[in-house]
Amino acid sequence: MPATPAWPPRSAPRLFVPPTLALGAQVTVEGNQAHYLSRVMRASPGDAVILCDDQTGEWAAQVVAADRRTVVLDPVERLRPREEVPDFWLCAALLKKDRFDMVIEKATELGVARIQPVVTRRCVADKLNLDRARTVMIEAAEQCARTALPEIAQPVTLAALLRDWPQARALFFADESGGEPVATAFGRGGSPAAVLTGPEGGFDDGERAAIRACAQAVPISLGPRILRGETAAIAATSLWMGTVGDWPARED
Repeated sequence: MPATPAWPPRSAPRLFVPPTLALGAQVTVEGNQAHYLSRVMRASPGDAVILCDDQTGEWAAQVVAADRRTVVLDPVERLRPREEVPDFWLCAALLKKDRFDMVIEKATELGVARIQPVVTRRCVADKLNLDRARTVMIEAAEQCARTALPEIAQPVTLAALLRDWPQARALFFADESGGEPVATAFGRGGSPAAVLTGPEGGFDDGERAAIRACAQAVPISLGPRILRGETAAIAATSLWMGTVGDWPARED
């Protein structure tokens, strides 16, 4: 006899939804999400959808009803709890829209806990559309089967970031003028931690001096090459995750 297909199927669409999920507590999605399920994925009653709420974890749900404007879903089984993430912040200078979208997307994939946009003197942008940023973040999480979303904050000036910096959190500063090798600095720092990366053109001398004057700041080098803003943010995050984050293999 043929094997019974796994349920829910691996091909089931994924959605983050705002209400807290619970067994049998039906969820109604509207707008773009309903269009995606009913028109793009052709979902019909009985089909499986994977739901996440950034609180309780990942759930298998069945479509109860679907039309152009609304889709009703019934959570029937919790598949896994919300994943734990390291206490790591990415403090990235604002970049042009498409480049900062990449930073948000990759930071979400890499598992940061918080994305803090920073406005510096050489930034070409000083505002961030938070609704758009959250859309980019959610789409990245759905595509990578994440069950947790980063917190994304309103942009702050560099001066405000440094003034209010938490005493217990290390601030690793990607300084193009030089600093400690990341393996040495990260290995000594642990968490909670954050990485600060600059804009197109980098930090100016006054900003660099102000960052170095912060008691929690640790200047680091990202290698012998000058990196673009989005590359520096993604590379620094990857290096931290691979050194002291949740990437290294752990013994049971």
